[in-house]
Amino acid sequence: MPESHHVSTPHPPSTIAPAPSGVLDRFFHITERGSTLSREIRGGIVTFFTMAYILVLNPLILSTPHDGIAPLGTTEQIAAGTAFIAGVMTILMGVVANYPMALAAGLGINAMIAYTIAGTDGVTYADAMGLVVIEGVIILVLVLTGFREAVFRAVPPHIKTAISVGIGLFIALIGLVDAKVVRAGGTPLELGLGGSLQGWPVLVFLAGFFLIIVLHVRRVKGALLIGIVVSTVLAAVIEAVARLGAFDAESNPTGWSLSVPALPGSPVELPSLATLGEFDLLGSLDKVGVVSVALLVFSLMLADFFDTMGTMVAIGAEGDLLDDEGNPPRTREILVVDSAAAIAGGLGGVSSATSYVESAAGVGEGARTGLASVVTGILFLASMFLAPIVSMVPYEAATPALVIVGFLMMTQVTDIDWKSPEIALPAFVTIIMMPFSYSITNGIGAGFIAYLVVQLARGRATRIHPLMWLACLLFAIYFMLTPIKAILGVG
Repeated sequence: MPESHHVSTPHPPSTIAPAPSGVLDRFFHITERGSTLSREIRGGIVTFFTMAYILVLNPLILSTPHDGIAPLGTTEQIAAGTAFIAGVMTILMGVVANYPMALAAGLGINAMIAYTIAGTDGVTYADAMGLVVIEGVIILVLVLTGFREAVFRAVPPHIKTAISVGIGLFIALIGLVDAKVVRAGGTPLELGLGGSLQGWPVLVFLAGFFLIIVLHVRRVKGALLIGIVVSTVLAAVIEAVARLGAFDAESNPTGWSLSVPALPGSPVELPSLATLGEFDLLGSLDKVGVVSVALLVFSLMLADFFDTMGTMVAIGAEGDLLDDEGNPPRTREILVVDSAAAIAGGLGGVSSATSYVESAAGVGEGARTGLASVVTGILFLASMFLAPIVSMVPYEAATPALVIVGFLMMTQVTDIDWKSPEIALPAFVTIIMMPFSYSITNGIGAGFIAYLVVQLARGRATRIHPLMWLACLLFAIYFMLTPIKAILGVG
């Protein structure tokens, strides 16, 4: 694990800095950012394993059938397309933006496509992918015109810090929920099953969690990666002996989440990229009308627009990469690649690709440059052929790393002046709404609106940046989209 403390401003340069050596070092500025080649490789590997679940989950979501509406391919084909788009765009993030942030199909958007858009009034999955392409093009235009970056820079520093902290709590909660350490029960959330930890999978999670803690406090390099690998091996051994099978809320509540840690056949298989090009740019217009299409594109766009902002700030803060105003290096390049990834996901028929907050796990392992993203991207491309091995990693083996990274990101909370209500209240709202509403976008929107209200209450309307006014208006529309649709008489 890196020995640096996690703060929102970069460390001052050393008076005696080692000279960069090698092509990779000079291109990615590895030494300049206080990293090493081994840290970048480890970080890239850790990021891959903490987000490899998308190769299983995205196909499951996008293969949801509707009456007369077929998926764009088999689960294996969607998995291959997901890995391909993630690999290419993550490598581009590393090479173009030199930032340790990986991209893949976004869970919120793919769920919106599968459960809200596809099947509505005959809208097909290809139609939905066309909407994703349109949304991505709009965001790319906003980036190229400087608008998206201007909005980002208009956000007050304490809100940016709160976004990082809130994301830390959010991904920790994701880890606990995915591992079934906490579940919905008699209360909105409860410990384990019926208030008690039960089953071998939870034991695997706890073993990985405490192993990473021990390695972290002893400053062992590669703690997160070691924890994931050891937990996966332990899970495979337990499954081989106990035959627990997959989780099912009714019939097998103590089974494995996401995937069963077993290798049923060959570890290698030839991928099929049948989903690439399966989109219909304007097919939804004739089925739901212009107004509905505009609202759907707006929903997709707002989620993409602000999710990435929060993610890149959180990763930059975790890696001490932010400047004094809380901005990461090469912001424009980061946003261009992210916007292009949305388009690529639609063109690939696998939903909008977006930046993943799980990249913070790799940064927590020491990654500071785009080389880590290149490593992650290469692993995604390789996973097209090694899908059986990748799909062996259950949530219980991967999510302990997310909880530990949540702790690392939580340490930034001390950068917020909690004695000043006008700073602390919007920050508090931002932080709590991310885990409580299970959405980065919701947390950012709630924090923006709270900031606006506080400034108005203090009589400081003239100090509010015009773009913050616009962002708050857009979030107000976003939060009330369902009643707005009802008023307009659209589905």
